[in-house]
Amino acid sequence: MMENIPWFKEILKQIVESQTLIIPFFSVIWQIIKEWWWIPVPFLLWPIFKYHWLFWRNRVWEATKKSKNILLEIRIPGEILKPMRAMETVLVGFWQIYGPPNWFEQWWKGEYSLSFGLEIVSIEGIPHFLIRIPHKQRDVFESHIYAQYPDAEITEVQDYTKNVPQDLPNDRWQFFGTDYTTAGSGRDFFPLKTYRDFETEHEAKEEKRIDPISSLMEGLSRLGEGEQFWIQINVSPVTDAECGFVTEAKKKRDKLVKRKTPEKKGLIIKEAANILLHGVQEKKKEDEKMLPPEMMLTPGEREIVSGLERKISKHLFKTTMRYLYLARRDKFFGGRVKIPMSYFNEFGNSSMGMIIPWGDTITKVKQNWYDFFIFQKRRLYVKKRRMFSNYLNRMQAYWPMDVRKSYFYLNSEELASIYHFPSRITSPPSVIPRVEAKKREAPHDLPIED
Repeated sequence: MMENIPWFKEILKQIVESQTLIIPFFSVIWQIIKEWWWIPVPFLLWPIFKYHWLFWRNRVWEATKKSKNILLEIRIPGEILKPMRAMETVLVGFWQIYGPPNWFEQWWKGEYSLSFGLEIVSIEGIPHFLIRIPHKQRDVFESHIYAQYPDAEITEVQDYTKNVPQDLPNDRWQFFGTDYTTAGSGRDFFPLKTYRDFETEHEAKEEKRIDPISSLMEGLSRLGEGEQFWIQINVSPVTDAECGFVTEAKKKRDKLVKRKTPEKKGLIIKEAANILLHGVQEKKKEDEKMLPPEMMLTPGEREIVSGLERKISKHLFKTTMRYLYLARRDKFFGGRVKIPMSYFNEFGNSSMGMIIPWGDTITKVKQNWYDFFIFQKRRLYVKKRRMFSNYLNRMQAYWPMDVRKSYFYLNSEELASIYHFPSRITSPPSVIPRVEAKKREAPHDLPIED
């Protein structure tokens, strides 16, 4: 009955005709895929190959290189009258280990830029200041520390990470950890709060100075038996030549101040062709403004531009940052995991730079509706094992893949504000072990028995 309706017959006819066209089309597509499927495969596998190749070459170089990394503990002197600026001077001295490998050294020999680590560790309530450096550069590092802190004591120590089971987490030990990144895309162009924001450095009395690290020291000193906190800041000196950070920061600065960029001149032949086709076009005259764009900025915008320029005017370091809170399962207290978070939060500024925990690396698994909570315990275990391995090997997250969120750029002033030796007033000897007795060289005329 429906076949007698003219419009229905027309629809059936179009369906049949469309099938006669679609089926051959898909047949041709299938033949192309079957014959040429292998062409895109090398392009898809190339990133994976680069990852494993670089991982292998780096491991080979590390196994054969003569310069190993060592861990130094710095026992700070009883009195530190110098402000945090002294640590900035030390870090500027450390920057001279800069020396990136060339293409052949990186991809064939497996070499990478020299770096060092700034670490704060609390073992059952006793904080320790440590630096991890290349063995051959020990004299360089020690000379810069002694230059600013002549009464400090520097000793080589064993790696504290070897004093806990290497299969964490296990039945007896638990831990929480996270890597840090910047808040928002490109926010590391803007500076963090530094000692310039916390103190004027003109206070006559030390007790009037403000030092944010005092809150961290107070929190770390409250750990009990079976608890540990590990804070790790890995830094590598860089220049604009290999990272382009300064160039991009200047572009952002020019955009903020609405500074006009010079127009790029095209080829003479192209300009001549445009004149022949369109004739000479008069440029529109813009209204002349009485004030330059810089003078039209608000106070907040002016402060941002000033901070950005101050950041790129100092030595830069490629930085990764993380921390772990470890404890025996019967001693683990979840409330302590916020101690470093609150400390790092003190250097953030909502209108400028801010460092925050990187959600992808936090050692917990979020419950999402689309995964039906599959393998939560296993996924959490794998995540923790990756975090623990990265900490032991002092590697950035997802290394050797160059994941942009796994690192950021800080200058010497920002690093010195985060990592420095606190004074006696802000952190008394009951919190941090100090060198109380000043050591001096023996007099040259001291009699010596044969």
